[in-house]
Amino acid sequence: MKSLKNIIGLILLTVFVTACKNETAPEVVTVEVETATEEVVTLDPNATYAKAEFTIEGMTCAMGCAKTIEKKMAKMEGVKSATVDFDKKLAMVEYDEAKVTPTSLEEVVKKTGDMYSVTDMHSVDAFGEN
Repeated sequence: MKSLKNIIGLILLTVFVTACKNETAPEVVTVEVETATEEVVTLDPNATYAKAEFTIEGMTCAMGCAKTIEKKMAKMEGVKSATVDFDKKLAMVEYDEAKVTPTSLEEVVKKTGDMYSVTDMHSVDAFGEN
């Protein structure tokens, strides 16, 4: 009986030792990562900047809808700043009057998604005025 236990122990030890030697080499995967490059926007010091506020209807979330619209408007040539407040459904944009019009701002919002619409667009001297 003792020799049977020794034989079984030896077999198990052999199985464990040989099983560990079948190590596979780790797979190396190369992943391309896009790096965000910040474009330096130069503002015309002689430009006349206007400020506009308007309501954006159709937004359903702050990170997806509001931030996407904000980024698209901010990338427009002639836009100095763009902020979209999801809770208030309010967009505040400062832009060069020679390069950007209220109509072009509205078009960018509508091109971002068919569900978005612009209402109550008006010029302001400072943001937050009604």
